[in-house]
Amino acid sequence: MKLTEELFLMNKKRNRLKRFRKYQNIAYKENDYMEIEFGYIFRTSTKPVWKGTRIESLEDGTKEYEEMLEQGWNKTNLYKRNF
Repeated sequence: MKLTEELFLMNKKRNRLKRFRKYQNIAYKENDYMEIEFGYIFRTSTKPVWKGTRIESLEDGTKEYEEMLEQGWNKTNLYKRNF
């Protein structure tokens, strides 16, 4: 598996965070998936505390990402790691 993209969303209160990671299966293209992690932010100067994760298909993960943007979550790059 190869990590191809990492996206972050933060809620309006800036205390919850979701990370969407897209993975590409090099051998079988139809087995691509998205890992969705959710966590809490206690201070912006510290790392987030990740509480859980789940695996979704690319279509379902993208749909959830778009719905959260419509609900008012904002894109952020504060917690992005360098690959």
